[in-house]
Amino acid sequence: MIENQQQTIKTWFDKTYLTRGEMYLRPKEAYYIFAELLQIKPDAKFLDVACGLGRMLEIGLDYKAECSGVDISSVAVEKAKLKLPEAVIVEANAEALPFDDNMFDFVTCLGSLERMLDKDKVLQDIKRVTTADSRICFMVRNSNSWRWLFTKKLFFAVNKKGHQDAKNYQQWKTLFEQQQLEIISCIPDQWPIMRILQILTFGKFTGYKNKQNSFTPLQYANEFIFILKKN
Repeated sequence: MIENQQQTIKTWFDKTYLTRGEMYLRPKEAYYIFAELLQIKPDAKFLDVACGLGRMLEIGLDYKAECSGVDISSVAVEKAKLKLPEAVIVEANAEALPFDDNMFDFVTCLGSLERMLDKDKVLQDIKRVTTADSRICFMVRNSNSWRWLFTKKLFFAVNKKGHQDAKNYQQWKTLFEQQQLEIISCIPDQWPIMRILQILTFGKFTGYKNKQNSFTPLQYANEFIFILKKN
């Protein structure tokens, strides 16, 4: 059953990356904030889990980090490897990362944990491959957001083939704490705010590396950005 579900998810992402490509992703400038929140350093070892076409890996390379990425989609991995030959990119399930223990200083997993079948196993393996003083960033969907409650749930627009899911703040907090991950900070997803600022400044907005004040209370944000460390 689980294997069938996993294959369905992989097939959906393979098809999505084949047909939509980079149109499925946010633009590169939307990813700088994650590197800033993590404070990625030159020569640090950085891993992006569910790296897709490599947007976050591009940012990691801009910060002079040693970059690795994994994704379940063979299509995404092939495209990312062609685009970013400097990075180590492999096809793998996040529940069984193909890396040594205590290897990475920084990890991101953006908009993907909610789609994974065994979240506890994913978190355990991310903990395994990270150093004692590592920093981990998750961007995860909020089930209390207006977008999820009305657009997705009320109008039955949840993508079941891609295993689209969501949790509220307390549920995510509990999940992380059960795996001995301590929350350093949690802020609303920054990209919706930045898009509004782009419009208000007639395209002159340049503060992509800076945290912006949200117009929406945290509990109603579309997505949360968690920065975590190991206990």
